[in-house]
Amino acid sequence: MIRFEHVTKQYPDGTTAVDDLSFEVAEGELVTLVGPSGCGKTTTMKMVNRLIEPSSGRIFLDGADISDIDPVQLRRRIGYVIQQVGLFPHKTVLENTATVPHLLGWQRRKGRERAAELLDLVGLDPKTYGDRYPEQLSGGQRQRVGVARALAADPPVLLMDEPFGAVDPVVREHLQNEFLRLQSQVNKTVLFVTHDLEEAVRLGDRIAVYGHGRIEQFDAPTAVLGAPATAYVADFVGADRGLKRLSVTPVEEGDLDQPPVVHLDDRLPRELGSRWAVVLDGEDNLHGWISAEQARKPGSVREHARRMEAWLPVGASLKQAFATMLQHDAGWIAVIDKEETGRFLGVLTPARLHEALRRSIDADAQDIPRTAVALETIETVKSATTSTKR
Repeated sequence: MIRFEHVTKQYPDGTTAVDDLSFEVAEGELVTLVGPSGCGKTTTMKMVNRLIEPSSGRIFLDGADISDIDPVQLRRRIGYVIQQVGLFPHKTVLENTATVPHLLGWQRRKGRERAAELLDLVGLDPKTYGDRYPEQLSGGQRQRVGVARALAADPPVLLMDEPFGAVDPVVREHLQNEFLRLQSQVNKTVLFVTHDLEEAVRLGDRIAVYGHGRIEQFDAPTAVLGAPATAYVADFVGADRGLKRLSVTPVEEGDLDQPPVVHLDDRLPRELGSRWAVVLDGEDNLHGWISAEQARKPGSVREHARRMEAWLPVGASLKQAFATMLQHDAGWIAVIDKEETGRFLGVLTPARLHEALRRSIDADAQDIPRTAVALETIETVKSATTSTKR
């Protein structure tokens, strides 16, 4: 969808912002551009909509050389979201969102209907927020309006220049979650500029790590964190890159332990064979848990089962799993399927979380599935030692 061919941007004073840049972004792909200030990532993005013209090289959008397209017409085909949002203060939220459709000559009613649809999609009820003005919104709400406005004319490409950088960390994480949800629905081709590596890792299908006007590595987040291509990238991602991988490594069924299980309508078993058991309903959906002490009491499981607080769906990140453990001071968390039923799959313990992270790193290094990775553990070492002695 977007292709750079040997693109260079040099200013009259001799400063080279971008040097011989060549890369390609596939349709529907979200690519994050990350690097320190002044490295050329924003210049790269602004050349796509011709806010900055390259000194040499060619840029293609959906196969067409953008230098052959009128800049104004080009920009109306590309959604653009910036940190400062840039909403018109004298226009309502609905009017702001419908700006581009109106510029494109859409009928007023059609533009407002599209604006209302997009506001709802980004989590802002148009009946509640449509008639408000930007000054009546929080920073996070204004950013949502900015995203909705960029999507209003249904552009194939979305350019985002540090869109969540001006809000506090809690709101920022919420906006990131909402944007990932939104992207799964609209499936745009996105260039996303950020200086925050964790944001780049969390959002990007691929990451372009910038040095000084050049891309040092262009790869999947797990590869950038697990196998930095250069000493510069290794230094940029930091010595704690293993921890950063937690946010891009999903919980898989193979990572789970299978604890004792009882059902709601069972009689109490007296002995669980463990300090606790998971409680399921009649359809094997997660209900709660019960301790060995409670199991020795008279009555049914239903009478003594406790609510399960520490749980998450399979596919959630190891970072989410670790955070859930810490939040609930839990030695394990229950994992359910992604469906609304909540079918129980198993539990994730700290030891298995660590194993999952190690398998992810080794799998990338060896280019094999995680399930094919053989880890050395205390148990395997003991087993090998015993076999040698024999």
